[in-house]
Amino acid sequence: MPRAILCVLDSFGVGGAADAAAFGDAGSDTLGHIAERCAAGAGDRDGLRQGPLNVPNMDRLGLGAAGRLSTGKDIPGLSFSGDPEGLWGYAEEVSKGKDTPSGHWEIAGVPVLFDWGYFPDTVPSFPGELVEGICEKGGVDGILGNKHASGTVIIAELGEEHIRTGKPIVYTSADSVIQIAAHEQHFGLDRLYGLCEATRELADPYNIGRVIARPFVGETADTFERTANRRDYSVLPPEPTLLDRLTNEGRTVYGIGKISDIFAHQGVSKVLKGAGNDRLFDKTLEAMDAAQDGDLVFTNFVDFDMLFGHRRDVPGYAAALEAFDRRLPEMISAMKDGDILVLTADHGCDPTWRGTDHTREHVPVLATGPGFRGKCIGARKTYADIGESVAHHLGIALGSHGTSFL
Repeated sequence: MPRAILCVLDSFGVGGAADAAAFGDAGSDTLGHIAERCAAGAGDRDGLRQGPLNVPNMDRLGLGAAGRLSTGKDIPGLSFSGDPEGLWGYAEEVSKGKDTPSGHWEIAGVPVLFDWGYFPDTVPSFPGELVEGICEKGGVDGILGNKHASGTVIIAELGEEHIRTGKPIVYTSADSVIQIAAHEQHFGLDRLYGLCEATRELADPYNIGRVIARPFVGETADTFERTANRRDYSVLPPEPTLLDRLTNEGRTVYGIGKISDIFAHQGVSKVLKGAGNDRLFDKTLEAMDAAQDGDLVFTNFVDFDMLFGHRRDVPGYAAALEAFDRRLPEMISAMKDGDILVLTADHGCDPTWRGTDHTREHVPVLATGPGFRGKCIGARKTYADIGESVAHHLGIALGSHGTSFL
């Protein structure tokens, strides 16, 4: 019986979706714009990277071809001259959001066909009764922030006041989210987790997708740094996902990184955490070594989004793609006969785009494995085709929202 390895390069879009204008994202293109900036020298950074985008292993599988299919344009630096060696194409999102849960749930066969709740881009952002509840649950006499903000920026802005007053930093964004930042020592990590668990219940009447604990360390604005102890508190998907179907069949689902958090800890058999893409790659290899026939290894590589997309850091994003690509042969070499490896994304986060939010984009779909022959799988009408292809490969019943490309 085969195994499946599903890797989400968080935010790695390959061109604006047909409905991008409805999200304010017409013309966004994470891959294309990174490649263009690198080719023009705007992706250079001393000691980090230089020159055109260099991702030959993903290009060989069909990344450049998928980008061209999505946008109708050549991708600078991606010029693999032969026929791609993997299955390649792109997928469109039918979910109503461009957020992490929507993208991952749809990949796992369950599109989000309802509207999330959002908080207005005003100061304050949160209704008074929600703030009162957070203060009561947290045992504090107020909160800091209460607005739309970038996580690193608001910690630098309010972190010292947080240490001095003990008030948690609570903020939101264009996503359906409440984020709570607090110092691991001065406020306490367990206390932060407890506050986020309580806030999860408070958020339910507002139909908010996630509450995120954002712990940090340091003593001054110049030294504050978020840690790897982030924890997401999501609502449950509205129906059984690919992960549920596999675990119900007695299969083991390995959730690497924040996968378990995204699915509200449902359908994941074993959780492996790691700080940074490199460590997450190591954990993926560890899970592949342990996985048995019929199992799924499901990894989210968060750095692309968290460190580089939201921060609009083109050289950083390009360097992260190149670092992943250099290690990709390790993953391919660890595959066994019958395995499938799928590389995809959950949304875009174009680092050349205005603002700091996600962008509504197509995502690449690249698949390979021992004995696979390259072919175009075209434009998939829903991310759910990815999960149903994995279901097909692993020999379980398909769900109702997607079709297999295998």
